[in-house]
This record gives sequence, structure tokens and C-alpha cells, in this order.
Amino acid sequence: MKKLLISPGPHLFGKENTRRIMLDVILALTPAVLVSFYFMGLSAISVFAVAIVTCLGVEYLIRRYMIKGPSTLSDMSALLTAILLALNLPPTSPWWMVVIGSVVAIGIAKMTFGGLGNNLFNPALVGRVVLLISFPVLMTDWTIPASVFRVGSDAITGATPLGIIKEGLAAGLSMDQLQGMHDFSYWHLLWGKIEGSMGEANAFALLLGFAYLLYRKVIRIHIPLTIFVTVALFTGILWLINPQQNADPLFHLLTGGLLLGAIFMATDYVTSPMSPKGMVIFGVGIGVITVLIRVYGAYPEGVSFAILIMNAVVPLLNKYFKPKRFGEVIK
Repeated sequence: MKKLLISPGPHLFGKENTRRIMLDVILALTPAVLVSFYFMGLSAISVFAVAIVTCLGVEYLIRRYMIKGPSTLSDMSALLTAILLALNLPPTSPWWMVVIGSVVAIGIAKMTFGGLGNNLFNPALVGRVVLLISFPVLMTDWTIPASVFRVGSDAITGATPLGIIKEGLAAGLSMDQLQGMHDFSYWHLLWGKIEGSMGEANAFALLLGFAYLLYRKVIRIHIPLTIFVTVALFTGILWLINPQQNADPLFHLLTGGLLLGAIFMATDYVTSPMSPKGMVIFGVGIGVITVLIRVYGAYPEGVSFAILIMNAVVPLLNKYFKPKRFGEVIK
């Protein structure tokens, strides 16, 4: 009888479970992972390997020796956290830094709160932000290593498009001058090899995963769409006011970690609101904070900070914007 769970109706049964959902998200991330392998070679593979082994190992050890409960590795949430963390790191990340980020993500951001379903903040983003604050030089080394998968490829050192724009504008250059010096065409931003974290390598791969998640109904479109619209409107206004000192909206949408964050991390079930109204407010907050950091802050990128800040607001959004109760009469 101890294995029976008794609760009042109604009961809704379906094929969806945690493992199935996590697997779908991992499958949606597969194009981005493969693209990072192609562009960055063995360096990218080693970062993913270290992150996966460490995340799985830390969760297993905590469950076995601290919580003294059954293993939860089968739900694949630790594996997903490892993949997301790796995608948020530069390909040149040393193994010990990846280990630290993985321990922070699983051991502190996830298991400290009680494990999957209880964490307030997205674990992978917590790991990334801790590493960014602790090791800013290593976390902003955008060297793209030589890849064995591409003939004649050499290591390339360069800044991210957002970093180039921020530094160039601060140095007194205009957008026309910067675009003349660098290839910021929309075609290149969508299809090309972009300097940055491994998850920023190719925008099309992320959009392909987005389409898969929507097709599988794993995520709802409210949060990503609201983030995209908010960023586009905010940056569009700035661009119309002064196009020589502000990048256009499409540039902001296709660069940095916006696609990765909006599609795969802001939509995390545990750390995002439950109601559509809450999701919209959540997305607007992420979009506004992202643009404020990108345009006026010290960092060229602000998606990670924006999502974590809005994660802290989620309990309030769930309190004041609750889903309609089953059977509730609309007045």
C-alpha cells in the first residue's frame, strides 16, 4: 500500500513523462551540438565529455551518499543540464573549469534545492554565470580551435559580433564602419560560423531545434515569442532613433545567446511560470533586461543574467497569475 498514491480527481493520463520530455529537448539540441563538433572539433567534444561525466557523477554521488535515495540519472535531466552548460561555454574551456561549472550547476543550483522540480534557477545558467564572474578571461576567449572535421582549418581568434559592436561603438566608430569591416550580413549570422560559446556557433541549428520542440508540443510559444518580440521592439526603437549607434533588431535576434536562452533555457518547466499571462510577463522581463545589459551594461551579452533575474520572479508570477482551476465557472 505504501506504493499507492491517493489523490482527488480528476486524473489525466498521457504518454508524457520527465524522461520523454528531456529526451525531446536533447534531440532538439542535437543539431547545435553537431554543428559545434564540426566547427570546433575535438576541443568541443572534450568539453561536452567532461561536462556530461561530471554532471552525472555529481548527481549520482549526492543522491547515493548525501540524500541516500534512489538514483535519478534515468530521468535524463542531469544529462540535459550538462549539454546546456557545455553549449554555454567557449570551446577552449579547460577541463577543470568545466568541472567547476558542472559541480555548481548540479551540486548547488539543482540538488541543494532538492533536485529536479525544486530548483529556483536554471542550473546550467547558474554554472555559466558563476564561471563568467570567476574566470572572465577564460570565459571570453573566443578562439575557435582547428577542427579535424574540416580540411585546412586553422585556429581562429576573434570577438563575438556583439563584442565587436560594443567595443567599436565605444571607440567612436559607426555601425556603417563596423559593418564595412566585418561580415554582419543576415545570411552569415543565420548560416555561418559565429564566434562565441559553442551554442552560438550557428543560429539555424537552434531554430531547427525550436521547430522540433513546437512540433512535439514540448514547449509553448509564449515565452520565446515574447522574448523575440520584446527584443525586436526595444532594439528597433533605438535603431530608428540612431541607426549609426545601434544595431538593428534582426542583428540582436541572430547574435549572442538569445536563441539558445529563449528557446531552451527560458522555457524550462521548473523555472518558468505556469500561466500564459505569467509567461508573457516573464518573456517581456527577459527581453527588456537583455537589451539593457547589451546596450547600456558592461557586458556585450545579457541573456543569462536576464533569465536568472526573471527566474527569481517566477514564484510571484505563479502566485498572482494562476492557471484557471479545473471546472471553474467563468464570470
